[in-house]
Amino acid sequence: MFCVAPPELEAKMNVPKGGLVLFSANSNSSCMELSKKIAERLGVEMGKVQVYQEPNRETRVQIQESVRGKDVFIIQTISKDVNTTIMELLIMVYACKTSCAKSIIGVIPYFPYSKQCKMRKRGSIVSKLLASMMCKAGLTHLITMDLHQKEIQGFFNIPVDNLRASPFLLQYIQEEIPDYRNAVIVAKSPASAKRAQSFAERLRLGIAVIHGEAQDAESDLVDGRHSPPMVRSVAAIHPSLEIPMLIPKEKPPITVVGDVGGRIAIIVDDIIDDVDSFLAAAETLKERGAYKIFVMATHGLLSSDAPRLIEESAIDESTQFRIFLESQKRLWTWP
Repeated sequence: MFCVAPPELEAKMNVPKGGLVLFSANSNSSCMELSKKIAERLGVEMGKVQVYQEPNRETRVQIQESVRGKDVFIIQTISKDVNTTIMELLIMVYACKTSCAKSIIGVIPYFPYSKQCKMRKRGSIVSKLLASMMCKAGLTHLITMDLHQKEIQGFFNIPVDNLRASPFLLQYIQEEIPDYRNAVIVAKSPASAKRAQSFAERLRLGIAVIHGEAQDAESDLVDGRHSPPMVRSVAAIHPSLEIPMLIPKEKPPITVVGDVGGRIAIIVDDIIDDVDSFLAAAETLKERGAYKIFVMATHGLLSSDAPRLIEESAIDESTQFRIFLESQKRLWTWP
């Protein structure tokens, strides 16, 4: 036989009935704006939480309402102080876990350290480390957008939703570039060719790829291991063994594969941070006859003096997902 407490007694006992709680993980203006707009759309109030820095720069998080048995959504955009925002997120996730939340869903539009997802010489795969930290802290689900590499999802042992910004960027091209039928989608390096191909196929446009000395160092897949070794003689391994010498890599002169003469060039990528490669690509395209150059990306980090460099460059317009959503009066704005 089971006994069920009457509603009035349940209220006195403060028995939780579940529900949804939405937290903003920091006081950054873009994070607060995004969180408030999501809360307005869902018709819920923002959860009460205090996030601040101690005098010694330690991060302190205080959850100021019960999350027991509830589904908690934590919104976190990445500010210029990347490491601080990561600690804010981890501490808030752990605080919700120890407060017996039913589930903890992280909403992180730009996943930090995503460019460090491959072994580089004697470095480390930092995005794997960060994924492990988030899971260990108590995250049960991650919602993000346009991961730098889709394989990053495999670093998590929890569900990951990798949303796409391309439908909005494609709509922007069709609505805001009047002569877009005379455009060509450009990959600024061979590593970006797959993304450019996806855009080109959906818009029924041609594709061009820039290859040569201006390409990203990231596309150089050196991992620190010499195979074959730099020396011909490997007597230390076996006296009679001889392995061909390693031919060093040498980037060819810059080349544009595809016709851009007299056309609009639209460079697409996932992140705009250090803009040197974009500026070099724009100069190359101008020299090859492109009469207008657009740059489009999901995450406009634009570190240091990147905005000024873009203004002074051959780029006619730089569009990030954030700018497009503001122009369309849509939901979210984030870095």
